[in-house]
Amino acid sequence: MKKAYVALQALKRAVTEDPKNLTRSWCGPDVCGYFGVYCAAAPDEPREQTVAGVDLNHGDLAGTLPEELGLLADLALLHLNSNRFAGTLPESLPKMRLLHELDVSNNRLSGGFPQHILCLPNVKYVDLRFNELRGPVPPALFDKPLDAVFLNDNAFDFELPDSLGNSPASVLVLANLRLRGCIPRSVGRMAGTLAELVALNSGLRSCLPQELGWLRELTVLDLSSNQLQGMLPESMAGMHSLQQLHVARNELWGHVPEGVCALPALRNFTYSYNYFCSEPSRCLDVRHVDDRQNCIAARPDQRPADQCLAFLHRPPVRCDDSGCFAPPPPHY
Repeated sequence: MKKAYVALQALKRAVTEDPKNLTRSWCGPDVCGYFGVYCAAAPDEPREQTVAGVDLNHGDLAGTLPEELGLLADLALLHLNSNRFAGTLPESLPKMRLLHELDVSNNRLSGGFPQHILCLPNVKYVDLRFNELRGPVPPALFDKPLDAVFLNDNAFDFELPDSLGNSPASVLVLANLRLRGCIPRSVGRMAGTLAELVALNSGLRSCLPQELGWLRELTVLDLSSNQLQGMLPESMAGMHSLQQLHVARNELWGHVPEGVCALPALRNFTYSYNYFCSEPSRCLDVRHVDDRQNCIAARPDQRPADQCLAFLHRPPVRCDDSGCFAPPPPHY
């Protein structure tokens, strides 16, 4: 517990503002009595106590995260969301060999993706959202056995790698990033685990691969406000767990597949602000449906006819087998 005392006192010193006086109790060697600190039996010596969790969520604390935090070798939970911590995650993070949940969302962390997260052997939950992190995300992140990954609302700029399909995550949130390229076909390999995929306003520029329809456990799919083109794959009729489907504000066109509207669990389907030209009447039976601003005859609040005609006269988008935009065929 001496190391835990050193680590927590270093964190207290690194806090520059504590408007709720959360660390006021952080005095003396009894760290198990500190606010937000949780102790449990030590894994290597059950008769002794060790610091197993630190939870300072919503503390509005300002400061930085010191290297001494690595002394908390038995820590399983580190929850620091909704504070004002700046700088970077400490390089000593991999010393937390038992860390299971890392939540530093809604802070002011900056710099590149914290690569040392990849060295945490037992981490399952990584939440970095709402920070000021930037640059590429390593493909190796999707090789780790993570259950939930939240990267959204940072300045990450990368292309989804083929290793995406290696991830066993049940929740993957990539919203409001700067993604480049396509949704890789390997996403179909996540069929047995992925329950939520959120990538709205993330810069995706591609067609939708048929493999997307293989995600039989998916309950939420939000790909709205991107640059997706082409048609909704007929294979999406196999997504029997899907409850929410959002593809609004893209450049999708053609016919809305009836099999999608017939999905047994579907409760919310938004495909407004696209260029769909027809929809089965069954789509209107979905509890919450939004088909505004398309090119669907006899439906209210659609695009002007000249806008629809102009779109239909554009050169058709060609996608290669991977779902990426293909170059136009050569002219002879």
